[in-house]
Amino acid sequence: MIPFTEFTLLFAGFLITLSVYHFLLYFQHKDKVYLYYSLFIFLIFTANYPETTNSIFADATQKNDPFFQLVIIPREWLYNTLYLMFAKTLVELHIYKPKWNKLLNISIAIYLVVLALLLLYAGISKNYYIIGLTFSYFFSPTIAVLAIGSLYVLYTLKSSLKYYILIGSSVYLIAAEYAFFSSSDFKQVTVIFAIGVIIENILFSLALGQKQKIILEDKNKSQHQLINQLKENERLREKVQNQLQQDLALLREKSKNQKLINLKETADKELAELKITSLRSQMNPHFIFNSLNAIKLYIISNEKQQAVYYLNKFSKLIRKILTSTREKEISLADEIETMELYINIENIRFNNEIKFTLHIDDNLNMDTIKIPALILQPFIENAIWHGLSSKKGEKKLHLSVQQKEPHFITLRIKDNGIGRNASTAIKRKKLHKKDSIGIKLTQERLINFSKDYENDYTISFIDLIENDQAMGTEVILKIPLS
Repeated sequence: MIPFTEFTLLFAGFLITLSVYHFLLYFQHKDKVYLYYSLFIFLIFTANYPETTNSIFADATQKNDPFFQLVIIPREWLYNTLYLMFAKTLVELHIYKPKWNKLLNISIAIYLVVLALLLLYAGISKNYYIIGLTFSYFFSPTIAVLAIGSLYVLYTLKSSLKYYILIGSSVYLIAAEYAFFSSSDFKQVTVIFAIGVIIENILFSLALGQKQKIILEDKNKSQHQLINQLKENERLREKVQNQLQQDLALLREKSKNQKLINLKETADKELAELKITSLRSQMNPHFIFNSLNAIKLYIISNEKQQAVYYLNKFSKLIRKILTSTREKEISLADEIETMELYINIENIRFNNEIKFTLHIDDNLNMDTIKIPALILQPFIENAIWHGLSSKKGEKKLHLSVQQKEPHFITLRIKDNGIGRNASTAIKRKKLHKKDSIGIKLTQERLINFSKDYENDYTISFIDLIENDQAMGTEVILKIPLS
């Protein structure tokens, strides 16, 4: 049998190694779960120094030693609080059980505030007993109830990580409560507690490894799906391009007269539209994937009415997008309805923080006005993701439709976001930069659309500035009617 002194040294080495290792993993992965776990283990490591001759429970209510009450008891308080923080973060309780997660967050905040006030009061009044009494009769029973409740909530989750936490926490709680309330032989209590901690932390480390494996598998799966989609898009583009080139070559052989020129112009226009359709198909899967993930949160949270409501809107939006890809022009009424659906779906990912308003002149007949399909989508997407996504506070998006001139329809998209300069600065800092093709494609489509009209289109970007501060961006789009 290993002597008690050597056992405690091995136990301490085990804990400090785990603490340092996971502290380094925090800087690598930037995931707070590693930081909480590292601090939790470190505080358990320091719990061996200095040793207590009786149980913590008995010492907490009987000792008036300043060091014991101001250091030892707060340390016990903190590492049990960190245990809750680590466990709820590991299993992503905020996604699966948001109400219970909110209760835990409130409880953790109360624990930390009460501890800070107790330390301040004890330091001023020299009444150190108050810390031990509060620890014994308030903190210990309440956190035990929260821990048991959390284990039950965890048991109901559909997560492969729950078994690591359930088994590890159960072993730890049994060992800790025995060591906490026992007044038997100190060495025996210490060994039982240490064995419980070792078993628990082996399982917790396995849980962290399993979590990283799940994250890596999801990432690889998403990348594989994206690669397949890009390959399919490239195949479609090559097929369309080859077909059009064959058609154009055949036309050149048949005739060189004016009819050939007219047919060539039509083919060029169709080529541009097909190019746009092909490129647009690269954007749709990303939007659909993110929208379904947002709706999935309502299903996970058991918010059935919200899930059904947004699924209906999502299905309607998809039908309209698919219809628009087959049509070069749609009515302005259909375009506005599609954009409202699009904004509603995107707003899910912002917890419905974006306040969208729409103004349409009363004298407009929206059903008779024809515009290119989905012409507003790139501008609204830019307003949401480049203007409003990084803004703190109230987020506003306004769309207006007016006819101030006989031969033009004027569309205004206005947001109160961070402005184009701040958005550009954020983009420069990103490691993975990608060029936006939405506005360029829109300009190409408007050029083809305007060929059938006497007047041309115009696009204006206005930076809204007040007292040298960016107040948002306004896009003014004028589309010819004749």
